[in-house]
Amino acid sequence: QVQLVESGGGLVQAGGSLRLSCAASGRTFSNYYMGWFRQAPGKEREYVAAISWSGSRSYYAEFVKGRFTISRDNAKSTVYLQMNYLKPEDTAVYYCAADPNSWRPPQYDSWGQGTQVTVSS
Repeated sequence: QVQLVESGGGLVQAGGSLRLSCAASGRTFSNYYMGWFRQAPGKEREYVAAISWSGSRSYYAEFVKGRFTISRDNAKSTVYLQMNYLKPEDTAVYYCAADPNSWRPPQYDSWGQGTQVTVSS
């Protein structure tokens, strides 16, 4: 497994932006598909976005298309989630995850501890 540490969460007003980062260690980062998930209070964890090993392909949940962008820097072993036009319903704990075999949820074998994103109206 790879170790993952998220950062960049915080409080932002609706319509604002945040960029989340997830730093990986322990294994060869470029061998892993990377994904972002989120979990709001009282709700199940849901898939947000994923990116291929090289970064050439990215995948998004419908509710974030056009607002969020996933990217990665393999030299820095870091994956990012740029979140624009944030809405109060985006409030959640955001987790990054890694898997060597597939980008498709729910299978990911490594998870970070999460970072809180709160969007005020």
